Amino acid sequence: MIEILNPTLLTRARDTGALVADILQTLKSRSTVGTNLLDIDRWAKSMIVDAGALSCYVDYEPSFGRGPFGHYICTAVNDAVLHGRPYDYKLADGDLLTLDLAVSLRGVAADAAISFIVGKAAPSESVALISTTERALAAGIAAAGPGARTGDISHAVGTVLSEAGYPINTQFGGHGIGSTMHQDPHVPNTGRPGRGYKLRPGLLLALEPWIMADTAELVTDADGWTLRSATGCRTAHSEHTIAITDGGAEILTLPKQAQP
Repeated sequence: MIEILNPTLLTRARDTGALVADILQTLKSRSTVGTNLLDIDRWAKSMIVDAGALSCYVDYEPSFGRGPFGHYICTAVNDAVLHGRPYDYKLADGDLLTLDLAVSLRGVAADAAISFIVGKAAPSESVALISTTERALAAGIAAAGPGARTGDISHAVGTVLSEAGYPINTQFGGHGIGSTMHQDPHVPNTGRPGRGYKLRPGLLLALEPWIMADTAELVTDADGWTLRSATGCRTAHSEHTIAITDGGAEILTLPKQAQP
């Protein structure tokens, strides 16, 4: 299903995106050395409920997961990269943490992810991983606009990732979003320009470059959800929900301090 939002729903999407961005930034500020992943999940639940929003995760039960996800946020540490299920783990100095959050507010969903290093340590490999996903996300957004195609976005993202020397996995990638979290079209993190679905004003897309330092192979954790690098290398993931407008791509999940 591909949805095209009318102006009323697009206004709601902006509100949802702002909520997602605010929650993620609040959780980032609270995620310090010694913070338990289960506390992050509880904080996310509290903020979602207080805003009158709904979690897109807690009852989510897709074919690639084992049973309902059962938590309000994805917390992926170090070699975990996607669908990280919170568990009893206290963050250590230098951990690379990814927070991935999707909520629905007044019937419209938004989805975003941030990766950052916990504490004062700054391992150079981790810094490079995060920077590359952020640059790839920016390139993908710049390539999105009315009349462009999903392949243009994929090509822009993939060019940044491959030029930085990282393998690219295409099992999971960007996607349409609207009244539900995961919709068509699929937007892989590499592709050929000029191919794929033609973008139209009112379309929402969640773009999400993610990489693993030295492999493109994923393994599923014993929890049935968390996806890790097959070699145990570190990973990073950056994501924004954007709206295609007549003037280009509007980032709906941009933190307030990053807004122009």
